[in-house]
Amino acid sequence: MNMEEIIRIKREGGVLTPSELKYFVRGYVAGEIPDYQVSALLMAIYFQKLTDTETAELTNLMRYSGDTVDLREIPGVKVDKHSTGGVGDKTTLIAAPIAASAGIPVAKMSGRGLGFTGGTIDKLQSIPGFRTALSPAEFIEQVKNIGISIIGQSGNLTPADKKLYALRDVTATVDDKSLIAASIMSKKLAAGSDAVVLDVKCGKGAFMKTLEDARTLSRLMVDIGAYAGKKTIAVISDMNQPLGCAVGNALEVREAVEILKGRGPSDIRELSIKLAGIMIYAGKAAASIDEGCEMAESAILSGAALDKFRELIKAQGGMPEVCDDTDLLALSDKQIEVHSEFEGYVNEIDGEKVGLASQHTGAGRVTKDDEVDHGAGILLNKKVGDFVRRGELLATVFSSDLDKAESAEREVIKSYRIGDGKAGEMMLIKDII
Repeated sequence: MNMEEIIRIKREGGVLTPSELKYFVRGYVAGEIPDYQVSALLMAIYFQKLTDTETAELTNLMRYSGDTVDLREIPGVKVDKHSTGGVGDKTTLIAAPIAASAGIPVAKMSGRGLGFTGGTIDKLQSIPGFRTALSPAEFIEQVKNIGISIIGQSGNLTPADKKLYALRDVTATVDDKSLIAASIMSKKLAAGSDAVVLDVKCGKGAFMKTLEDARTLSRLMVDIGAYAGKKTIAVISDMNQPLGCAVGNALEVREAVEILKGRGPSDIRELSIKLAGIMIYAGKAAASIDEGCEMAESAILSGAALDKFRELIKAQGGMPEVCDDTDLLALSDKQIEVHSEFEGYVNEIDGEKVGLASQHTGAGRVTKDDEVDHGAGILLNKKVGDFVRRGELLATVFSSDLDKAESAEREVIKSYRIGDGKAGEMMLIKDII
């Protein structure tokens, strides 16, 4: 068996056997197969595609390519949650504490943001003192004690995925659905939870631009989960405009606290309750998704969800007082107000452009080694369907650098489309698979 033959088989549209996939994955992780040959295979996969069986096998090999997390000593059904990446998506900060307050153990490993989509770890690190690096023993003990922990990913979790993703990023093969599914699900399965809830974003601010593509990816990941014996549920949600009004790390934590207090934008509240309700159902604390959602709403109304978020922050060394006074979450000192040049209804806010604007402020990364400005970002004052007058405030840009703030301002202006007629209402939750 050799790599040249494996490349040829996939180039010609053939199906790779489990042993051929194992040879490729193990050899690449061990450094025995060079990048140029794996690049050729990735491009062959991009054009010829993987079968569902090949995808499931690749996922399993990536899952076991490094460390895995054993959560068996934590009682109950452990439920993980993952988003495919969106603009203003702070649902983990809301849904995870809600689910934990309903008795669902949440042992979650999250990533840092790259590009125009934000990362949960960056958001949590905007809370003064919050520790995102815990030892495996600390991580498990915290979930046993308070029912929730959210940390950064282990250094040796799915090394095959880390190597392959870095190569996909520079070979224009990132957006292949099988490779996306294998990347996401290998990490989720290696993290050890019993059930996985996926939030698959769909629209201009997401990797999946169409509902058809989002459904294909969702079904593929749900099937991979089933193949591995894990209950897996995917929610397809709209990402044509940013989720909520806050885009940027400290800004999004502020908005998450508002939602946990029963306030805040209706879209982020609706989606967070749905995701939390599904987590509660997947964790067998509710007999149906509808019952789970009712429990999620009750957790917000009673204050139990906010109390759980406060408990999470305190347990990981952060300042729990931010739950009572969000002004303790510092914002960048350079602020530019963006005013409308037109009068009419907001018919579109291009999520990708707002994400790029946030990245320009310093809130996001261009490369994985970039430092983020935790107080930077965009705060939207108008959303799709709102009426706006000429000169009225559309958004506020926050940055520590005036040039970056001005660059972001230009992107925000380009993201808004204002017209005479009011756009039809967009469906936030498009499907559940």
